[in-house]
Amino acid sequence: ALLLACMLIRRGNSAIATILVQGRTTNTGSAYTPSAFASGSTLSASTNTHTRTRLAIMSSSSSASASAGGRPRFVDIGANLLDDMYQGVYRGKARHEADYDAVLQRAWDGGLERIVVTCGSLEESKRGLELARTDARLFSTVGVHPTRCSEFGDNEESVAAHVEALTRIARQGMEDGTVAALGELGLDYARTEFCDIETQKRGFLAQLAIAGETKLPLFIHNRETGDDLVTMLHDNRHRFSRGVVHSFDDSAELAARIIALDLYIGINGCSLKKPENLEVVRSIPLERLLLETDCPWCDIRASHAGSDHVQTKFPTRNEKKFELGSCVKGRYEPCHIIQVAEVVAGAKGIDVAEVAEASRKNAYEFFGGLEKKKRVEGKKPEG
Repeated sequence: ALLLACMLIRRGNSAIATILVQGRTTNTGSAYTPSAFASGSTLSASTNTHTRTRLAIMSSSSSASASAGGRPRFVDIGANLLDDMYQGVYRGKARHEADYDAVLQRAWDGGLERIVVTCGSLEESKRGLELARTDARLFSTVGVHPTRCSEFGDNEESVAAHVEALTRIARQGMEDGTVAALGELGLDYARTEFCDIETQKRGFLAQLAIAGETKLPLFIHNRETGDDLVTMLHDNRHRFSRGVVHSFDDSAELAARIIALDLYIGINGCSLKKPENLEVVRSIPLERLLLETDCPWCDIRASHAGSDHVQTKFPTRNEKKFELGSCVKGRYEPCHIIQVAEVVAGAKGIDVAEVAEASRKNAYEFFGGLEKKKRVEGKKPEG
């Protein structure tokens, strides 16, 4: 079994190899449907220490040459896998059968090693933790998106209660290493019809208290905020360990100010729409770059400035003409992260493998390893 596990790891199937050494022959993935979580299914018994150490050494050795010896390997630092589109529902209408399992399989087949499931509310944080516990390669965030900060309430007592509930979920997820970051949190001045600026700022600062207590890195949202967000990050830099401003689509000057705070920049399709966006990407050092899809959003379209650099295409059909095994037009998936890497590489004039490996290495360092510590058998998030 150990010999076969070595072979699987060399082919990038480290999660299956781990299970094989445990004496099991099935994958850790399971269907994500609303009914699947009614029973609170979680991961199974942990690997013994000796076996895990041997596998870690082999995995590290093979991973170091993953890009050079074969296809690029990736970590998607932000995927909205809780979205109804992966259950076949678009804008409130059921269009096709749920294909979440197929989406995940395409990701693993396409070189994804880890995926971080993005959450944006208290309820999503619970669901995201449950979902991420169904596969050793999935991780989740805990936090409230700026456009949803009204859920904190408008008085000190309600804010404190909400912070306590979020902290409880974060700590539960940290027990087994499933929760990887706090977020999505930050500021969004483009959609103040959902939440006014002062409420957003109050919610952002409230969540920094969780960062100070848990030491989790921040997954940060920034949209049309001028200097406000970077000023708040600067003034509160002592309150959190690490951070990434994801889906970055602002100026090179702002990117430089963020990097000067010892933070990272997250790049996806929304970061690559215009020629000036590509100029910004060129200015970002590889050691501060993290790739993401922000799926199902932020797909790279033919009208986008970087689309000429896209080399990898996937069979795609309209949602109304769905066919299992094909992607859906306008619905991004983790497997599409290769396209983001191709555009970044094209903009920088370097090899795709170099971009992929730099981002992959950065992601493991940023999130603290992305390895589950232990399995919490049958335990659902509380709070």
